[in-house]
Amino acid sequence: MRNIALFDLDHTLIPIDSDFEWGQFLCRTGAVDADAFARRNADFFAQYQAGTLDPVEYLEFALGTLAQFPRTTLDELHAQFMQEVIQPVLLPAAYDLIKKHQDQDDLIAIITATNRFVTAPIAKALGVQHLMAAEPELDAAGNITGKLLGVPSSGAGKIVHLQDWLAKQEVTPLRQLSDFNHSYFYSDSQNDIPLLERVSHPVATNPNEKLRAYAQTKGWPQLHLFDKQ
Repeated sequence: MRNIALFDLDHTLIPIDSDFEWGQFLCRTGAVDADAFARRNADFFAQYQAGTLDPVEYLEFALGTLAQFPRTTLDELHAQFMQEVIQPVLLPAAYDLIKKHQDQDDLIAIITATNRFVTAPIAKALGVQHLMAAEPELDAAGNITGKLLGVPSSGAGKIVHLQDWLAKQEVTPLRQLSDFNHSYFYSDSQNDIPLLERVSHPVATNPNEKLRAYAQTKGWPQLHLFDKQ
């Protein structure tokens, strides 16, 4: 039977928070009002770290910011963001971990709370074909409207996104986690405990303090991916 390997993105496969850094990038480039945006972005990031973030409130803020720009402008900004911010933090340890699962012919996907616009180019750069992320609504011209489609892809919402995604895959009869021989999930955050507890092989990866403590009580392995970079 086939295995499945799932990866969180921020602070798991990359040693930064791509959503937060995207906001900082918009401030540095003058694309948004730097003072007002940076204050609110930092507040949301602190809530995320504390595990108190309201995902819908944050996504409405993030997607509303994207909706201010035509898609062509957003794509130009994101290409610059990839070059200046993301490429320098795509480190060998992450590629090696992904390749280990690719070599085993595992079904591989990134599942992240960050929206698809920010994360799709990052997943592509990491060589991961499948991505589950917060889905922005698009208009007929491909512009982001500022609205969220479906539920946020955070916390227990990751399980919803995963179940929906598996149901659409051409891997019959592998339609749920229990259908796989082994299921892996790599994450850094206590926010992902709901999905970590669903897989057969949870791995606390670069874990924050809360996940580290929880993983110790559960006997989960801990992987410190970037310690030797």
